[in-house]
Amino acid sequence: MSAFPPPALAPEALPQLIDALVEQGWYLGTEVLDGDLCAELHSELQTLADHDVLEAAGIGRGRELQLRRDIRGDAIHWLDRKSLAQRRYLNAMEDVQQALNQALFLGLFEYEAHFAHYPTGAFYRKHLDSFRGRANRVVSTVGYLNPDWPSDGGGEMVIYAPDNPACEVARVRPAAGTFVCFLADSVPHEVLPTRLPRASIAGWFRRNASLGGLVDPAH
Repeated sequence: MSAFPPPALAPEALPQLIDALVEQGWYLGTEVLDGDLCAELHSELQTLADHDVLEAAGIGRGRELQLRRDIRGDAIHWLDRKSLAQRRYLNAMEDVQQALNQALFLGLFEYEAHFAHYPTGAFYRKHLDSFRGRANRVVSTVGYLNPDWPSDGGGEMVIYAPDNPACEVARVRPAAGTFVCFLADSVPHEVLPTRLPRASIAGWFRRNASLGGLVDPAH
């Protein structure tokens, strides 16, 4: 038996991911994330929720940050590499970043990510991930952690066409192992109301950007 864990991200997913980003601006893969890793991350997020460590997620950044529960109802905790599971996930995202830079010359220099916990009834209205005037978030990712998600559990992420925000092109069931990647500034998406607690990791590959001569910091 090997002493090394399996890859956090299925290697065959990378070329499919790159091709999908080029062709349509978004990628959806099931059973892409290692199942044991998803279970470890899910347990870690549940512990954070049980100890009331999560923070209510806001809209905007810096001085423009607002808490709008009518728009967004999740709670978050930024990944900090303090656990082995987090390090495995973030190392896999470094591999994705390198592949994207080599294939698409995107100039991505950093990745930031947080746990996202949606309590029963929570949702996130349709939006884009790139902030107005700060196009530093270039590619978004979502990794799902919930095991055995039922067909009637709700909480799907709806992806809309980049050239037609009213046209639904995919509906993502938030089941463990599913991984989604899309262009942050051009793919509208939303999270439908969930009927069960929903667990995921949302992340962004960033390009160096500045505003008013100052480098825009991570989160």
